[in-house]
Amino acid sequence: MLWKTPLTDLPLPHPEGVSDDEFRAALSRLAAGVVLVTAHDPDDGPHGGDAGMTATAFLSVSLDPPLVLVSLRTGSRMDDLLDEVPTWAVSVLAENQRHVAGRFAMKGRVSDRLLFADLPHTRGTASGAPLLDDALATLECRTENRVTAGDHTLVIGRVLTVGLPAPDDEPLAYFRGRYRTLG
Repeated sequence: MLWKTPLTDLPLPHPEGVSDDEFRAALSRLAAGVVLVTAHDPDDGPHGGDAGMTATAFLSVSLDPPLVLVSLRTGSRMDDLLDEVPTWAVSVLAENQRHVAGRFAMKGRVSDRLLFADLPHTRGTASGAPLLDDALATLECRTENRVTAGDHTLVIGRVLTVGLPAPDDEPLAYFRGRYRTLG
């Protein structure tokens, strides 16, 4: 939230002293991997529907047990869906999947059903969620914990399955507000 003065309407720092723009600028300098988070909604239509979301706030939490964390905007479709369905999946995107990242990051996009239509994928055995055939890695997870953190929900998932469809490809990264490739 950006605070404004009543008379000048100029942005003011948060009470702690950091403005939204300063925070975004500083954190945009942290390179992040790019993933597609997916879930299957059994209540969406006669056979259910698939949902997907691009995320750059994804990380490993623990090796024993194997846990990962993804940060979701509170109240987003994926946040609401993962609050209802216990299992979900992650496809770690390769540099040649920039179009996938952009497609699932669009605001006001077409239905997810259409977004998955031309993407080669399989259905996860543990989650029922789409797993991209040409991802660097795939993980299926079961939610262990949800933590509200500001305007986001941190979802911690236990990794149930792992796949390495294209382990030798280069990763897609996000840096300074743009998708990048390494090298």
